[in-house]
Amino acid sequence: MVPVLLDADALRARLVDGGPYAALDVVTVTGSTNSDLAQAAADGAADRTALLAEEQRSGRGRMQRSWVSPRGYGLHVSVLLRPPERAQAAISWVPLIAGIALAETVQQRCGITARLKWPNDLLLGDGQEWRKAAGILAEGAAGPDGMAVVLGIGVNVHHGPEDLPTGAGGLPATSLADQGAEVDRQEFAAALLLALAEVDDTWRAHGGDVVSSGLLDRYQRLCATVGRQVRVELGAEDLRGTATGIDADGRLLVQGSDGPATPVSAGDVVHLRPQ
Repeated sequence: MVPVLLDADALRARLVDGGPYAALDVVTVTGSTNSDLAQAAADGAADRTALLAEEQRSGRGRMQRSWVSPRGYGLHVSVLLRPPERAQAAISWVPLIAGIALAETVQQRCGITARLKWPNDLLLGDGQEWRKAAGILAEGAAGPDGMAVVLGIGVNVHHGPEDLPTGAGGLPATSLADQGAEVDRQEFAAALLLALAEVDDTWRAHGGDVVSSGLLDRYQRLCATVGRQVRVELGAEDLRGTATGIDADGRLLVQGSDGPATPVSAGDVVHLRPQ
């Protein structure tokens, strides 16, 4: 296929001029949009500054995993967020609310089932064998105006089977096209950024309270990890049990064979097959 590149002016007309974003740019190639926005944060860039790249050469995910994507095939976007002080205590929810926006956008725009693997992966499939199509990475950023978060989202859009990595954090990889969706990247990018702004607005309006805002319920309805047997790789030892839910702090609750559920704030989660 010959990829159609993003139109930065058209995106700015929809998202910046009277829209929810302060600034937006599209670059042809960069190392990492997250790294670029971290530098922009240090230089005082405004809340909701967005950067998209047609190609990343040093893209990274959780656990410092690296990945690359052919030019024009994926959607690589980072957004600089400066949450108000009253929401900063719930900052751990930033990647989860991004997951809500991403999964809901995929379902509404592409007509395919999308679920979330806690805390940051988008899964596509039929429920029998989920495949990873996107990842989310939120990183703190220093700057002259207080706390900032750089939120990165990388989506496999037009990749065919031959373009996909052989592994994606323990999961087979897929793309929107691989699942049968015909996607206009320009429209998908705009829809995703608008959905992210809507979820972020809701989160901020409730001071980070994900219960009263309904965001906890929205996330749990989309989360394929809840109800599954899981192994959480914590480094020194693994935690095994049933993922029973997500708490108000965004932690995964894992119920072992006895005792209370253990809240997990970080760790690689493996979905285990039913025995």
